[in-house]
Amino acid sequence: MFLNIPYDSHFENLFLAYIAAISAFGFIPRATLEIPFSRRRLDRILDLIGDCRYSVHDLSRVQLDQAPPPTPRFNMPFELGLTVGLDRAQQRGRSWAVSESKAHRIQKSLSDLNGTDVYIHDGTIRGVFRECVNIFVGSSRRPTVQQMMAIYRVLRASFGETLRRAGQTSPFNARVFRDLCVLASAAADELVA
Repeated sequence: MFLNIPYDSHFENLFLAYIAAISAFGFIPRATLEIPFSRRRLDRILDLIGDCRYSVHDLSRVQLDQAPPPTPRFNMPFELGLTVGLDRAQQRGRSWAVSESKAHRIQKSLSDLNGTDVYIHDGTIRGVFRECVNIFVGSSRRPTVQQMMAIYRVLRASFGETLRRAGQTSPFNARVFRDLCVLASAAADELVA
């Protein structure tokens, strides 16, 4: 499952929540973080999106970055557009979902999505879990919010050690992402029947 989220420290808890939730439903999280650097970045992103049947696109952090010069963040809506475009062009029936932290904001920031259900997580861990239950309602694996929270706690408890083992201070890199996904998958297999 392609996970399209912002990579910044303010999103760290929701990053872990998405990994926990996606793993709880039995999917393997995939993200641009894991893309090797052997080819042009856009080609690698298109290949990754093309490899994934499902995707979640969190557009809650599209606001202006305050670092000079103040600039809007377009990567998340751009990757959503690539996903929709690939789906239309290849007619492969990809399933994609859009999430946001504030109700009705997407009608202003991306009005072309009017008529599309947007899952509002309120910027909280429990909100991500609540909305994932709705997004993946048709999944054969049906974890509860409490089970997803238990997986999240496993990730949070291992977080510092995972960063140390990778020699990193941020979770937004290939090694830490992959290690977190492995931990989440193991916890999901144990906690979700």
